[in-house]
Amino acid sequence: MNKPEEKYRDAVFLITEERSCPTYNTGEELKVQNFNLLTPSYKPSCLHLAQKIANIVTVKHNIGGLPQSGGQKSQFDCGGCEGMIHFEYKKEKDFATLQMKMLQEAKDRRRRKLIEQHFGVLRQLDIFKPLDDHSLIDLTLLLEFNTIPRDKRVVKKGAPGNDLYIILKGLVTVTNDYGSKVAEIKAGEIFGEMSLLSGEPVSNSIHTTEDTQVAMLSMKNFRNILKGYQTLQLFLLKMLVDRAQIIALRSGNITSGMTGKLADINSADLLHMINAARKTGAVHLSLRDGRAVIFFKKGEIVFARFQKHRQKEAVYTLLGEKNGQFSYTRGIPKELEMSPPIGEFMLLMQEGMQRFTNNAP
Repeated sequence: MNKPEEKYRDAVFLITEERSCPTYNTGEELKVQNFNLLTPSYKPSCLHLAQKIANIVTVKHNIGGLPQSGGQKSQFDCGGCEGMIHFEYKKEKDFATLQMKMLQEAKDRRRRKLIEQHFGVLRQLDIFKPLDDHSLIDLTLLLEFNTIPRDKRVVKKGAPGNDLYIILKGLVTVTNDYGSKVAEIKAGEIFGEMSLLSGEPVSNSIHTTEDTQVAMLSMKNFRNILKGYQTLQLFLLKMLVDRAQIIALRSGNITSGMTGKLADINSADLLHMINAARKTGAVHLSLRDGRAVIFFKKGEIVFARFQKHRQKEAVYTLLGEKNGQFSYTRGIPKELEMSPPIGEFMLLMQEGMQRFTNNAP
């Protein structure tokens, strides 16, 4: 009995050029094995490319790796969407030659070196603690690492946002149109995320103030994660929401439902913001020693409770808290709507901070 001819041929292709392709990068491999198109796990599926490669590998004389293969082609392109990639045939099967094995081994060594050099540093950063080791390794392989000397401009105001930056070590400053410092961003924090999300140009220039090590996530890998890598997708979205909230808090824009950490904004600044905005609502705090609540009416404190403390004493005690979670909700109980302030706000803050300073070790 004659052996039936295989419909699909195993093959490996290499992307040699990329022009505005939303998914793939130059240098990436595309493999066909056992009726499947194999691509990196974080990449979304592209039906245009899948159809293109299916047409290539189902025709026997379409591909061949040697010049003397007659009319066989080795270079192809795909322009099924808004972008274009060029790719070429590398070999019929994965690891078909000793040369290919050596190339793959070199690639594996480079991968291991990347993880050995940077995984430990990323593991120590607070923003990555929610990720398990497997997901963090996947993210590490998507990042580009760089050291930027001091007094160098990292991004320029008005430029397109092409990367999300994670500071591993060092310090950068955000400057306004006049070159004055607006804010500092330190190790463990990120920048560039708002331009990636909105597509808008960079809103401020950012310079290094000392030698700074950064990890960069390109726009393409950022979008691919958001499209098809659920674990990293949820992590990145939460990280960006938290980041946007911190920015909103520091700018004084507090809204109902907002939550945060006292490590990001201290309790005194939080209370000052609510007072300045003349908010009517409640701040709930979850602290190591218990829960607390402070009610505001048009920016003035009308009730406060923490442990056994009430009113002014509760406020004074809470001003010394540095760790914990808080949330702000709009509105207060009806029984407090007619309550007078427990004291003039600025005097309360001055007295509380004075007590805190006197009791400090």
